Amino acid sequence: MKAFVVDRYGKDVQLRAAERPEPVVGDHDVLVEVRAAGVNPLDSKIKAGEFKLIFPHKPPFAVGHDLAGVVLAVGSAVQRFVPGDEVYARVRDDRIGTFAERIAVAEDDLARKPAAVSMAEAASLPLVALTAWQALVEKADLGPGQKVLIQAGSGGFGSIAIQLAKHLGAYVATTTSTPNVGWVRELGADLVIDYRTQDFTTLVDGYDLVLDSLGGQTLEKSLSVLRPGGLAIGLGGPPDPGFAAQVGKPMLRPVLALLSHKIRGRARRHRVAYAFMFMRPDGRRLSDLGSLVDDGTIRPVVDRVFGFADTAAALDYVETGRAKGKVVVTME
Repeated sequence: MKAFVVDRYGKDVQLRAAERPEPVVGDHDVLVEVRAAGVNPLDSKIKAGEFKLIFPHKPPFAVGHDLAGVVLAVGSAVQRFVPGDEVYARVRDDRIGTFAERIAVAEDDLARKPAAVSMAEAASLPLVALTAWQALVEKADLGPGQKVLIQAGSGGFGSIAIQLAKHLGAYVATTTSTPNVGWVRELGADLVIDYRTQDFTTLVDGYDLVLDSLGGQTLEKSLSVLRPGGLAIGLGGPPDPGFAAQVGKPMLRPVLALLSHKIRGRARRHRVAYAFMFMRPDGRRLSDLGSLVDDGTIRPVVDRVFGFADTAAALDYVETGRAKGKVVVTME
């Protein structure tokens, strides 16, 4: 079976095409023929080793978190899928490897592919759509009339988060670069801020929520636009102590407390809260999100599609940070 693997951890390491053993299908697993795989900044972070203490993988290992494809076989305990089903998923962190011809996926991570979109479009959705739902609904409980600032609205996550926030009835502000201002407004944003010519801190104030995928100074500045009691959710880190509990590694709590000490301290001084967001796979919620895709509430945003042979180039392109929406690899 062909797959793209990482031979060693490192920021500058290139993916390499390799022959890999066929997936082992457990009782609760579904064997999927991958038709398309979404490419995410998370794939670069895994390759670079940023999460190796939390999700260790022994090189060489295959990379990739998102997929859309067709069920080939199911384990003896699987009840919701049969061979021939078209499915999509964000696979769990200890079983990554969607940049491959086939993969065994836990049944609980899978959902049926939205019928209204292509395999490539479906593969662009799982990680970003689940992240948006878990941040906006589960963590922030965003509702009608509330105000949210979504940083980097033209990115893969931002383009979906804008649409979902509008569906929830929120007032949405977002930042983007000059060429994307009109396009991001078409996604539904109420206020679009051109970060090249405008300072968002002078235009946004008293917001309930900030979703920040950029980190660093942008995250720190974002704290100032929140109302007292507001929430800043960091998608790019730093991880906080709650993340240690989420991944079942309480021994890392002191380390993560130290890593996030500065931003949590700044948040307290602004009388707001900070939380790190790292999504978890959830096939049943992905099924609900698929319904929003089929009824037109959420539309996938795909920047570029690469062939499977060009998977390494696809990840290189994502690492430039210039993608407008998502990047996808297809087997066709």
